Amino acid sequence: QVQLVESGGGLVQAGGSLRLSCAASGGTFSTRTMGWFRQAPGKERGFVAAISRSGDSAYYADSVKDRFTISRDNAKNTVYLQLNSLKPEDTAVYYCCARRQYQGTKRINASQEYAYWGQGTQVTVSS
Repeated sequence: QVQLVESGGGLVQAGGSLRLSCAASGGTFSTRTMGWFRQAPGKERGFVAAISRSGDSAYYADSVKDRFTISRDNAKNTVYLQLNSLKPEDTAVYYCCARRQYQGTKRINASQEYAYWGQGTQVTVSS
């Protein structure tokens, strides 16, 4: 069973930056595509970014492209999300997620394709 624990959320002013981390345990991290989703109050959970098993390929929602960067360190079993140029509309709970081993990157933005989820970390951006 894979456990995911997010950290790094907080309160930041618009234009600021945060770095989210997600530590994985209980499975073979390097065999899993990893992703980040977010959910704002009253809204559905939506795709933010994902990264392939090797880290060679990254995928982003249009709303965060050129502002957010996803990366991973397979030696540390950790995936990161660097959030830059934050906007109030980025305020949400951010969730780390993992696919099953060797599942690949088809339907990369579909939450149903991710089998394991963390508890989430709150990001609040003030105007």
